[in-house]
Amino acid sequence: MLNNLFRKKSISKILQDAEGGHGDHEHSLKKTLGVRDLTTFGIAAIIGAGIFSTIGKASADGGPAVVFLFIFTAIACSFAAFAYAEFASMVPVSGSAYTYSYVAFGELIAWIIGWSLIMEYSIGNITVAISWSDYFTSLLSSIHIPPLGIEGIHLPDWMTMDYLTAYNGHKHAEALISAGKDISNLDDATRIANNAWVTAPQIGNFHIVADLPALGIIILITWLVYRGMKESRNASNAMVIVKLAVILLVLAVGVFYIDTANWDPFAPNGISGILKGVSAVFFAYIGFDAISTTAEECKDPQRDLPRGMMWAIVICTILYIAIALVLTGIVPYHTLAVGDPLAFVFDKIDLKIMSGIIAVSAVFAMASVLLVFQMGQPRIWMSMSRDGLLPKKFSKIHPKYKTPSFATIVVGFVVAVPSLFMNLTIVTDLCSIGTLFAFVVVCAGVLVLQNRPDVKRGKFKIPYVNSKYVIPILLIGSLILAFTQFKEETNAFIFNTPVNVQPVDLVTSLNDQELNTIKQEISVFSNGEVDINVLDTEAFLSSLSPEEYHNFIEQSAIDNSKKISSGWDLFQHKIPMWIFILVTLIITFYCITKNLSLIPVLGLLSCFYMMCELGISNWIGFGIWLIVGLIIYFFYGYKKSKLATQE
Repeated sequence: MLNNLFRKKSISKILQDAEGGHGDHEHSLKKTLGVRDLTTFGIAAIIGAGIFSTIGKASADGGPAVVFLFIFTAIACSFAAFAYAEFASMVPVSGSAYTYSYVAFGELIAWIIGWSLIMEYSIGNITVAISWSDYFTSLLSSIHIPPLGIEGIHLPDWMTMDYLTAYNGHKHAEALISAGKDISNLDDATRIANNAWVTAPQIGNFHIVADLPALGIIILITWLVYRGMKESRNASNAMVIVKLAVILLVLAVGVFYIDTANWDPFAPNGISGILKGVSAVFFAYIGFDAISTTAEECKDPQRDLPRGMMWAIVICTILYIAIALVLTGIVPYHTLAVGDPLAFVFDKIDLKIMSGIIAVSAVFAMASVLLVFQMGQPRIWMSMSRDGLLPKKFSKIHPKYKTPSFATIVVGFVVAVPSLFMNLTIVTDLCSIGTLFAFVVVCAGVLVLQNRPDVKRGKFKIPYVNSKYVIPILLIGSLILAFTQFKEETNAFIFNTPVNVQPVDLVTSLNDQELNTIKQEISVFSNGEVDINVLDTEAFLSSLSPEEYHNFIEQSAIDNSKKISSGWDLFQHKIPMWIFILVTLIITFYCITKNLSLIPVLGLLSCFYMMCELGISNWIGFGIWLIVGLIIYFFYGYKKSKLATQE
């Protein structure tokens, strides 16, 4: 059975099947794409939620130095793109990382990657749909037509928000209000979420909260993708032109409002603050791999796919860095933790017309990302169906539109339904971890095939540099840096040194009696200068310096389990990083003994590092997703696989 789990597809057989129309269907995909179209698709996928939404939170955490995270992420994605490009050149068919891993590792790993890609594209589109909904409702509210008596079109909050955000926001608001915070002083996100929950219509105790604009855009994009690649390409090209024009306008106008004093300090929260934005920044780059799913629709995939990927990453990285510097130069970095940072910044400097232009372009930008993701996922399902791992229906090609029609419709449902109730943070992190896992496996796949004599190379091959002369030096240099420049942080990591719980987490975890205790302690701590009857507990604790907060926590009578994170509660969050350290040591050993190629090794390690920065809760969520996938595989795919029937 073990051999069957890792049965591989040969490249020659894959190419033979592609030329023969896969034997089961009389229709094939239409070849219409060139390198310009692929680059445009890449830009369409990459520049979207990242530049119009998640860049704000990343900048708030890391300050202006977030540009280094963009550079690091771009380099990591470039390494992965090289690996994708080499595979795409060898195996120019739909399927992306799924097909590549079928060749390199065998069926079980291919299924796991395919299942991960389903999560990447589905959950990625849910994320983008939610962000699109935010910008769309903001755009509606800014419409002013005095002759018609229209002073903004305001949809009810419960109609523009997912269920989980509203519920969690309500609970969070209740906890903060109990701790003394006035409802008018709640942050905007919490206040709006609380209002959505409170004002939502109810059936019994069930609150009807659903993001209807997100549902609407998914239906529209699914219809467009269903109609054909040519229509999708034309729509994508038009939307890319609009959003690139707006981004260049933002840079041209914004550069005159930069105050360089806002760049000091450049890295206010240090390396930990910069790395806190890994999920948001990496999510900004997700999309270039979607280009590889269109291989069968390329005129010359072996030449054009590598070029399209690399051009897309280079162009988008330059734009991301420029935008991050402009945003953090116009306003203080800590004010950027908003859902629409570009519009927010120009609102702050009273350029309302720019805010309106940005809101309009964001609607187009998000829609183009949805288009590329919604186009990529059905082609993954189609490839898995061709191999027998999913029902045959998923590989059906529409006779007129030449698209995987059934798979496209199913994908529409898979994305539309969760977008009504899923939370933006949850889906962003899950999407990132699934994508990073695919990147890691593709890089590893190139290394596995590196010295295989039976593998026919394509037109593109990663330049070979022997990693045994580089990786060990980088490892030793990293260890020296960790134990000299970051000795305190390194020792805290190794010895699991307890840390104080953040003020907002502390306050929202306390019961009424414990809250009263904290208020009394604050009164003593402030020498009676604070009136505990009107005290905003969370705001007071957040206003303390790190040293003052540490001293207060140490003296507090609150149970240690509430105020200090230690032991297993603390260690479990470090498990992914310990796994990374172990994997790095193993890879270094193989670099020395097997003379592995440097670029895919760097891609594997950098992507795996970012995967480990996403935290244990995301690993658990990803693990549950994989378990569900394995159950489906063993009950259906293992027996129905075409390789199994051939045997």
